[in-house]
Amino acid sequence: MKMVNVVDHPLVQHKLSLMRDKTLSTKTFRQLLNEIGMLMAYEVTRELPLHTVEIETPLARMQAPMIDGKKLVLAPILRAGLGFVEGMLDLVPSARVAHIGLYRDPETLVAVEYYFKAPPDVADRLVIVLDPMLATANSAIAAVERLKERGVKNMRFVCLLAARQGIDNFHAHHPDVPVWAAAIDSELNDHGYIVPGLGDAGDRMFGTK
Repeated sequence: MKMVNVVDHPLVQHKLSLMRDKTLSTKTFRQLLNEIGMLMAYEVTRELPLHTVEIETPLARMQAPMIDGKKLVLAPILRAGLGFVEGMLDLVPSARVAHIGLYRDPETLVAVEYYFKAPPDVADRLVIVLDPMLATANSAIAAVERLKERGVKNMRFVCLLAARQGIDNFHAHHPDVPVWAAAIDSELNDHGYIVPGLGDAGDRMFGTK
């Protein structure tokens, strides 16, 4: 589990507990996901490389740290991954956004791609792949594989909840991609949902069934 980072900050854990409650409104669920997205972005970007530039304050010249390299790319897996984007863009407004459209076949649980759009130089950037749930991990595996086909070598995966089976499956295919999660739940049910989990994140975020 050394490639798995659990964000155990009290604010993240409190907001996640609120989101698990089945009586929570769609509006509040969406708002909390945005808020956790910002907090998760703070953690996943903690080790971004820095370089120094010379600036002038009102009192003196100084060498000041700035983020090194090209702007990062946020890559939400549609549709639930969009819930992270607004909060993360509030923290990193210059980030680019890729979109990866995948849905899970209800019978086989295999990920099926229907849309992909990324910046032309995505291979030269750090890509943060976003999906609230890492359950079977089939969608996450397919999304990362698609980005690797475009030449991306520096990736991180961010989710709200992960199942241990999902983490094992994901790292069996992509051992080089670290995972950030707010919590790791115990198991999957027969339909591939995380238990105790919080239900279908996309349905709860958009008010659909």
